[in-house]
Amino acid sequence: MEKVKQFFKLEERNTTIKTEILAGITTFLAMAYILPVNSGMLNEAGVPFGGVFFATAVASAIACLIMGLVANYPVALAPGMGINAFFTYNVVLFGFDGVGWRGALAAVLISGILFLLVSVTGIRRQVINAVPQGLKFAVGAGIGFFITFIGLKNMGLVVGSPATLVELGDVSHPAVLLGIFGLILVVILYSMGNKFALIIAIATTAIVGLILGAIGVGTMPAFSTDFSVGFLDEVGETLFAPFRGGFAELFSHPSAWFIIFIFLFVDFFDTAGTLMAVGNQAGLINDDSELVGGDRALLADAIGTVGGSMLGTSTVTSYIESSTGIEQGGRTGLTAVTVAVLFLVSLLIYPLLSVVTGVFDPATGVVYSPVTAMALVMVGALMVTQLKNIEWDDKAILVPAFLTIVFMIFAFSIAEGIAVGFIFYPIIMIFTKRAKEVNPIMYILMVVFILFFALQVIM
Repeated sequence: MEKVKQFFKLEERNTTIKTEILAGITTFLAMAYILPVNSGMLNEAGVPFGGVFFATAVASAIACLIMGLVANYPVALAPGMGINAFFTYNVVLFGFDGVGWRGALAAVLISGILFLLVSVTGIRRQVINAVPQGLKFAVGAGIGFFITFIGLKNMGLVVGSPATLVELGDVSHPAVLLGIFGLILVVILYSMGNKFALIIAIATTAIVGLILGAIGVGTMPAFSTDFSVGFLDEVGETLFAPFRGGFAELFSHPSAWFIIFIFLFVDFFDTAGTLMAVGNQAGLINDDSELVGGDRALLADAIGTVGGSMLGTSTVTSYIESSTGIEQGGRTGLTAVTVAVLFLVSLLIYPLLSVVTGVFDPATGVVYSPVTAMALVMVGALMVTQLKNIEWDDKAILVPAFLTIVFMIFAFSIAEGIAVGFIFYPIIMIFTKRAKEVNPIMYILMVVFILFFALQVIM
């Protein structure tokens, strides 16, 4: 025990082993929703459900171990919300023809390696300083709106319409009503300050669905005893997928490097923002407003992403839910190590996940996700709070930030939203005679994004 105290510097940070373990349990419970939600999200892209679940749990555990043992931070990591939506909807399903899920995993792998390189060089600081704060917040908020829209769609509360593009779904449908119940429940729990609102809402909605199904209500979640059959085969399908045709898929598309850049960009700023927020909360910011040992924390993120891509999941990033454990008293890497152990233990609950998978209604031909959809809506709502930090009085920020957000939603593309915002920012700065205030890197990015749209026209 004494060696543990010395290794994690428990006395130096005024904490105890018991406090750290409780903080780890708290953090895990606050972010455990990622196990069913990420598995369901990537499964829509064709990735085997069992393979994604295994990859999510193991990649999260690896990243948390590195964060705890190397960086000694009380920060947990897992596949990021928002970037998993980009993986599924913008890369595989609707964005880049010919790039399947293996190709998308190859892009994640390369972005992880690049992130590893920029984390050990001075490039990280230069890129962070180049992008205006307002645009960083706009990207985060835009992704929040994007995944909220996906959540409402998966719930069946928002559906397509030939007349108005979208409209309110059939609120009399049993699966939609169950999803609405889950949404109301998670909002109530969150408003009451419950730290585990998401995981409690998911579990409760699943149980209610099982009960309703048992008494004869149709299109309800059901428990399947055969769900685990083939689990190891599914894990085998996702292992090292980038090396089994993934790179060929990816680089057969002219926008391959653009896909990689978006994965890298979103992870880059998501991780930096989260680490600064929770680092400040944990007292790990020095007098120069820098994270103590921040480079080692970024390594955990990068290695987690590289490992996760080879296991079968999208980009791994630091989780803001770590703040719940820090509130509980977590101050060292022992908190993150506890989370890692719990992620590995969670592999045992895989058979129960048949309840949270989508429900197919043969009458409408629609797959509903009433158990997990509310998690996307709630996480999206939390991400949208970044809007308050944008300088709306500055027209050079107002217009690009606004366009970034609306294009993410209406073009149904995180990548195109970022591209539009990053093109308009330098243009407005030039024509308001503030061109010298723009970092040269932003001009480079503007040209890259213009070329991206030009390629789409040419191809």
